[in-house]
Amino acid sequence: MSGSQELKHFGNHLILGISGPTLSDDDKRALSELKPIGVIFFAKNFLDCVPYQVWLESFKDLNSQIREYAERDSMFMTLDHEGGRVIRTPMPITRFPHALLLRSHAREVAKATAIELKSLGINLSWAPVADVFSHPHNPVIGPRAFGNTPEIAAKDARDYYLGLQESGILGCAKHFPGHGDTSKDSHIELPILDLTLEDLRLRELVPFKALIEVQIPLIMTAHILFPRIDADLPATLSQPILKIILREELGFQGVVVSDDLDMKAISDMFMKAGTVARSFHAGCDLFIVSRNINSSSIERTYRIAEDFADSLSNGSLDEAVVEAARERIEKLLAVTPQYPIHALDKDILLQHAQLAIASCYS
Repeated sequence: MSGSQELKHFGNHLILGISGPTLSDDDKRALSELKPIGVIFFAKNFLDCVPYQVWLESFKDLNSQIREYAERDSMFMTLDHEGGRVIRTPMPITRFPHALLLRSHAREVAKATAIELKSLGINLSWAPVADVFSHPHNPVIGPRAFGNTPEIAAKDARDYYLGLQESGILGCAKHFPGHGDTSKDSHIELPILDLTLEDLRLRELVPFKALIEVQIPLIMTAHILFPRIDADLPATLSQPILKIILREELGFQGVVVSDDLDMKAISDMFMKAGTVARSFHAGCDLFIVSRNINSSSIERTYRIAEDFADSLSNGSLDEAVVEAARERIEKLLAVTPQYPIHALDKDILLQHAQLAIASCYS
């Protein structure tokens, strides 16, 4: 096994999933040894079918222990919280409708969402979806997108991000360079899209470009193969897509984060030596390992961390590339608020419930 210092080094680039509402021995070990810079929460991390104050207190304890074992005062505390079918939290946190319905309410809904996320100690929402709902039978994006034209998707995703940003929550545009035209679910298999760069410029890239213009701090990669742009590698590992299109053509200077490395579209690739180095060299800064899909074991996370350490020690991973990625992440973390967990007043939640209903009538 690689040395503990090298494994901690990978923690500077890791968003880790936690196994349940309390820390398991594996969680404690990973937090202590890898020192991830952030965590991603799912429904399994909240007590269910108990009163608000009970699950909130439990979640507060979990957060405290995470920071204690990771020995980090500042962390990215993150959640997929888009609305619609992508909501992890118990009631009374508001069930806003999926993005496609929000339209003129997008900014207002995002502000309300941010208030609720802050009350949970969350400082980074994996939203907005910047994909265009262009394939009517898309099994994974569909109404999670803000529109079925690039113009609507760009306007409403931008408004949603600005609402989050104005209320103190980091946003992340996903899934670059666009997941809206797929007929396959990347949680299960690797989608292949036969689009040219010009196709992307005319449709998929339009919302990302709008979000980059308002300085969205993070962009998440898509585990999709675009053979007419990169014949061999999906976007998460592709220099032509991340370095040339995202960094150079679109001018994005923020943090590039991988979609979940446990997703079947890409999970086997990340068990092969050298894959992490390839992803860093392509342009990824930060990696999500959710441990939420197929009960992913903590050993998978360690395999990826060890591949990172081995690649650094054998010279196949350029230290300057890693350092540049770390600087981007640290610069963002330095301006990321750390919120105390607290109960929301019932009147605030009632106002948000009315907003959720109003959004369905727009």
